[in-house]
Amino acid sequence: MPGLHYEEFEIGHVFAHSLTRTVTEMDNMLFSNMTLNPQPLHIDRHFCETQTEWGQPLVNSIFTLGLMIGISVNDTTVGTTIGNLGMTDVRFPHPLFQGDSVHCTTEVVAKRESKSRPDAGIVEFEHKAYNQNDILVASCRRQAFMKKKG
Repeated sequence: MPGLHYEEFEIGHVFAHSLTRTVTEMDNMLFSNMTLNPQPLHIDRHFCETQTEWGQPLVNSIFTLGLMIGISVNDTTVGTTIGNLGMTDVRFPHPLFQGDSVHCTTEVVAKRESKSRPDAGIVEFEHKAYNQNDILVASCRRQAFMKKKG
């Protein structure tokens, strides 16, 4: 199903995304290794059990960020995004652990027409990700360059 065009976004609208995802050890290991991140906090269970306050590996926060935005795409921007312009206010207020299930919301917080392209506009989203206990694990604001209808 195609995403929404610039004109279809309404400021204040909140999408409660139906897609959810349980994060696995393989997700965390593969992502950390693919991005050359040797942080033992993500990839060394023994280290985490014996030398951290968490007692278990934390999911790589950049994976969490990507998952949160990825979950939103089907309901919002698939096929109608020209490109992402930036992300701000990225926060991880609570750790995400392997085995946690993620669900997300997206609020349309602002929009404006492009000054350089009459066929496009900029939509600002606030994405939030929660674990299975409804604890906020990530949030960010994202500015997307969106196609207009026509």
